[in-house]
Amino acid sequence: MQDPSHLHHSSWQCQILNPQPRGQGSNPQPHGITTAAVCVYPARVCDAVRALKAAGCDIPVASVATGFPAGQTHLKTRLEEIRLAVEDGATEIDVVINRTLVLTGQWEALYDEIRQFRKACGEAHLKTILATGELGSLTNVYKASMIAMMAGSDFIKTSTGKETVNATFPVAIVMLRAIRDFFWKTGNKIGFKPAGGIRSAKDSLAWLSLIKEELGDEWLKPELFRIGASTLLADIERQIYHHVTGRYAAYHDLPMS
Repeated sequence: MQDPSHLHHSSWQCQILNPQPRGQGSNPQPHGITTAAVCVYPARVCDAVRALKAAGCDIPVASVATGFPAGQTHLKTRLEEIRLAVEDGATEIDVVINRTLVLTGQWEALYDEIRQFRKACGEAHLKTILATGELGSLTNVYKASMIAMMAGSDFIKTSTGKETVNATFPVAIVMLRAIRDFFWKTGNKIGFKPAGGIRSAKDSLAWLSLIKEELGDEWLKPELFRIGASTLLADIERQIYHHVTGRYAAYHDLPMS
């Protein structure tokens, strides 16, 4: 259910094609254990697709877009960024909304923009990042969640991971109840993705419990629940290593991050 991200400002081709090895001698993929997708910047989509293909992996490639993380580029540029990422092989697009539209109450304009994002995605899944730490109130979080779903989002996501305040439980509860309300009204199940500040396996268990309590077991699958994180995978690997061997891995076996 994790979308490991490679969204550092210094991301470059060799880091995608030759990532630092983890867990040598232990490959969980043949046992059906994989990440849900790999998330990269638009310019790195081709590199990620090529690297995964060379490794014999069918893990989807997700791309951030629409001027991530600020969303402060012209609409035409944001739409073109989506189209180029899809052309390069991204099957999931993580867009970020223009927070100004929320803060100034321009709800129809927000709906129209997300509808255009949806159209530009084509067959690719649309995950809409609300950047909840910058929306001003929980009421705005609820309204933005509903509008994003009404406009065709497949997922709604808490944060870019770059804000001062990222995924929090109060915000998550508001978003999850919006998802539940939308499901009751339309019959459509929309996915949820918290991102930012989720660093350990214990953190992820708390989020899994929240999803189970608020939405039920049906949402506990990659099609409806993801965790966006850049360092979580390393801790999960270390916990699995400890479970299998009875000891924690040395740094040269499994780096901390």
